[in-house]
Order: sequence, then structure tokens, then C-alpha cells
Amino acid sequence: MPLSRVEFQAGINKEETDYASKGGWVDGNLIRFRKGRAEKLGGWFKRGGNTFLGISRALHSWISLAATKYIGVGTTFKYYIEDGDLYYDVTPIRKTSTNSITFSATDGSSTVTVTDSSHGAVTNDFVTISGAVSLGGLVTADVLNQEYQILLVTGTNTYTITAKDTSGATVTANSSDSGNGGSGVDGSYQINVGLDTYVQGTGWGVGTWSAGTFGSASAVSSVNQLRIWTHDNFGENLIMNVRGAGIYRWVENNGTSVRALLLSGITGANLVPTVGLQVITSETDRHLIVLGADPISSGARTGIVDPMLVAFSTSEDELEFEPLATNSAGDVRLSAGSFIVGGLKSRQEVLIWTDTSLYSMNFIGPPLTFAVNLINEGSGLIGPKAAANAPNGVYFASKTGLFFYNGSVQRLPCTVQEYVFEDLDLGQAFKCHMGINSEFGEMWFFYPSLEDGTGEISRYVIYNYEENHWSIGSLVRYSWMDAGIEDQPVASVTTSSGNCLFDHEKGFDDYNDPMSNVFIESADLDISDGENFAFVKRIIPDIAFVKESGISNSPAMNIVLKRRDFPNQSLTTDSTTQVTESSTQNNVRSRARQLVLRFESDDDNTSGNQLGYKWRLGATRLDLQQSGRR
Repeated sequence: MPLSRVEFQAGINKEETDYASKGGWVDGNLIRFRKGRAEKLGGWFKRGGNTFLGISRALHSWISLAATKYIGVGTTFKYYIEDGDLYYDVTPIRKTSTNSITFSATDGSSTVTVTDSSHGAVTNDFVTISGAVSLGGLVTADVLNQEYQILLVTGTNTYTITAKDTSGATVTANSSDSGNGGSGVDGSYQINVGLDTYVQGTGWGVGTWSAGTFGSASAVSSVNQLRIWTHDNFGENLIMNVRGAGIYRWVENNGTSVRALLLSGITGANLVPTVGLQVITSETDRHLIVLGADPISSGARTGIVDPMLVAFSTSEDELEFEPLATNSAGDVRLSAGSFIVGGLKSRQEVLIWTDTSLYSMNFIGPPLTFAVNLINEGSGLIGPKAAANAPNGVYFASKTGLFFYNGSVQRLPCTVQEYVFEDLDLGQAFKCHMGINSEFGEMWFFYPSLEDGTGEISRYVIYNYEENHWSIGSLVRYSWMDAGIEDQPVASVTTSSGNCLFDHEKGFDDYNDPMSNVFIESADLDISDGENFAFVKRIIPDIAFVKESGISNSPAMNIVLKRRDFPNQSLTTDSTTQVTESSTQNNVRSRARQLVLRFESDDDNTSGNQLGYKWRLGATRLDLQQSGRR
């Protein structure tokens, strides 16, 4: 019999059964579809050799007038400016104690108790100590006078640290360490750290706003909730905000050795919001917009987030927020929803999502400055970072699905809708984030999986908006930023050496290791709708391998042939055969009513052909014969 050319429709389909999806793909990992063909994803590589402290769920890139490229990296612990693959700590200072710190140490212990009245710190906060003298033994002045992460807060006036030398090695006190560090010890406390997880029972919608008794649901604060930074540049400078807490400014001309300062405390600041949920700079009219700002009362900001209030500065001045007849500052309170989840700049407008609705904010000039219009009810945002600008419009995720906005809101027809949203861990939904990979015309949505059970980002779904198809997979990425100022997309990750940034679409490997579990699996194939058995003798592969420059080894992948007789039966693997650049045909023997093809990378790390290549499927042919009935 003649060979049968096997062609599959682009995209993964999880909305149909494996049998009903005949002619398509039903599962995959670390693959994309390009021009209708499946191929392995591009690789990723670590940016530089440095790491940072804390998980980063927010990245922002911009370029100075001197053509310096910066990336703002907001983590659970700190805020960094990345410049030339180096991370500079610009975390704001919350409090400075002068001549008020004393120490006590115990012989044989590395734990040092620090006493500082009303320090306001929480466990894991950072403090930089200066002016201390030796405790008399091994806990010297050099040991004490450096930055420490607080081990444990033991009281309003006390906390503990683990003594270390300047190399980071632990120091154990001896019997001579009986001093208190002297009378001139200062401490600079960085803003309180946040959590790397969402805490149930806190936040808006669980109780009356700004009210409640001990044991009742509490409001969002910077220390009891998932730490999410927002940031935007105002000219060359960077405005950043801890969700639910303070707003800060880092001045580019001051350099990376100078920390960000509280915006409301800067000389010339007038009624600047002291807290907020997100900051955005409007593109053309140059207003600083604060979503979820604290309102003005009796001529001052209240210091309490109003979760539906949008405040904006006057044009070209991020320090002037007092509404006057002579400026364009003001505010507006939204009504549809209970709290603002997030916002996004997009084509002459700012989009603002509440938990239930979408608003459009447009500059119209005086006297109102901005027009705020309700676009859609019933399509709120699932998380503050779950929206992204693409060339054709804005994509976003709600708790019920994926949507597209280009003047109006449309639900995206999705062939993996149920698979994704029934598996999405809504308890950690604020971790969901979305990004664009414009080189390939893709929207990426990352989410925490109930099946994986980690409570952390573990899976993704890709929508190719140029070709209209979907793919899925497993990948831990805490935040994502498209190429533009940077040459490749950038994502934040955790490695064995610490937290860092990866450049994506760089090479074909997983940071010097082979990508593991790269595969795509077809729907069931049959003859005469399964009335007759099919017998396969040969597979004629059509697979293109692309190698990095300088790679001399022979890349390889496997074709796995599976079978079953009825749709509800489990699949049985009949054969696994290797394909190389020189392969012509693979001899197999399989007889069944339904057949499945799986293409997978050879992930044997001991093999010499694992690094530096990708593969792309063509039109595979089968020597497929009818083999009667039973």
C-alpha cells in the first residue's frame, strides 16, 4: 500500500477527547507552533554571574538619555536596579536609629540579640548597622558594622541576627563577648519585606474596609500579603510602589549607589499619595497616576488605601497632587467592583481593571483632565500582572478565562480553556502573570497549578495571536518582560545558586543543560473510523534539526508509537525509535484500531548529542496498512 502522509493541525486541543481531536495535537511541553509546524522552544541563559535576594514578580526596563539600559527588579525582599548584569540595591530606608542600638551575645552561640526601641522591623527585614565597637571577643566591629537580615523579631524593642564576618561566614561568640557595642551605634532599616505567597483571610472583600476586631479578616498590608512591586519611569527617573504601601522615586542622575526615597517626603511634594496599589505614568500627557491611592482629608493624605480611588498629579510634575484651578491634578473614584487589581498603559489610554470590571482612562484636558469610562463588567483581572500589550491589542486574564481588548472586550476562543482554568490555583491567583514574546507573535500566561500543588508558578499557556493556536507546558517563571530595550525576553527565575534573570530565546538549552521533557503528542489515528485494524511497518520521519554555531555533535530525538483499541483504554507504548540527521526510516511493528505518535527530545544527559540544537517537525509518513477486523 502507498505511504500515508500524516499532517496535524497546529495547536494543542484539550477541549475535545483525544479521539475527537483527530488530526490534531493533544499534549506537549516546551514546544511552539510556527507556520503551522511544531518545534522546540528557544533556550534560555543566565544574565551575568550575579544573583539577587528574594523572588522577583516585577520587571521594568528603560533607557536613559545617555543610552544606559536599566532593568528595575522588585523582589519580596528588596528593589534592585540592574545595570550591566550587576544588581544594585536601591531599597528605600524606612527608619534610621541614631545612637540607640545595643547588643548582647552568648558564649558558644552565633545568635546576637539587638535592642532598639520601637524598631518596627519584621522577621527577614534588613538593617545596616554602623558605629559599633567590638563586643570584646570574636564579635568584632567589622562583624557588627554591615548589613544584616533579621533572623527573628523577639519583641517590640528586640530582634536577633546571626553574626557573620565580611565574607559571610558565621561567627560564634566566645566568653569575652560581654560588651554592648558602644554608645554610638546607628541602624538604617530598609522598608519591611513582603511575603512570597498570598495569605488567605486577608485583603479586600473579606470584611468591612478598614475595620474589624482581633481574629477577623485583615486588610492588605505590605507585610501580610504577596509582595508585588509596580514601577514606571518618569523621564529618566523611576517611580516604584509596593502594592498596598509606599510610593518611591529613584533618581537616575544620583547613580546606583543612592537609594530610592519616599515620594511624599521629597522636598516640594504636595499632597502626594503616601500609599497605593499601583503607579503608572501616562504616556503623552505626562501625569503620574496612582491606583488605589489614599484620599485627601482635612488637607492631608489619610495614609489608608482607598481601593477604588485613582489619583493623578499635574502634568510634568510627579510631586504636585493638590487639585487646583491652575493645574491638572485630581482624582476619581471608580464604582464597578470592590478594589482595583491592576492597570496598563495602552495606545492613548490607561486601562484599569477592578476585580469585576474594566475601565478606560483617557486624557481630555482641563477642567476634568481625564475621562474614565466603564468598558466592561464581568471581566475583572485575576492578578495585578495578568495583562499585556501586544501589537494587535491587549490580552488579559480573569478568573473565568482569557480575553482580548481592542476597543471592546472579547473572550478568546481557547482550545485549552478548561484544562488551564480548572487546574489554576485561585488561592494564589495574584501570582499569575502575562507577557508578550513579540518575535514569535505570542502571548504567554503563567499560572500556579493545583495538580502540581506547589502554590507557585509552575505552568504556562501560549497563544500565537498571528496564527491563532495554543500550546501548553511546565515552566517556573515568576515574571516576564518582552524584548525591546533588551535584545531577548527576560524572565526571573530561581536556580541552585540563587535568584536571577534569564534571557530567553537564546540558544537551544536550559542554561547549559539539556531541556528536559520536550515533547508533542498527537490525537488518535485510525482507519475507517476504527472499524478496521491498522498495521504500521515503517515510519519515514521528516524532522529538521538546527544546530548552534560550533556544535559538531549529531542531534537526535525519539519517535514513540503508542496504540489502543478503544478511546477509553490506556495507551500502550509499542516502540521508541531514535531519529538523527541521517535517519531515513524507522522500522516498527504495531497493530491496533487507534495509533498515537509522540515526538520527544532524547533527554539522556549522558549522551553527547544533547546540547546546542532544536528540532522542527515536517510531514511524517507512515507505512500504514489495513489489517482486517476482529
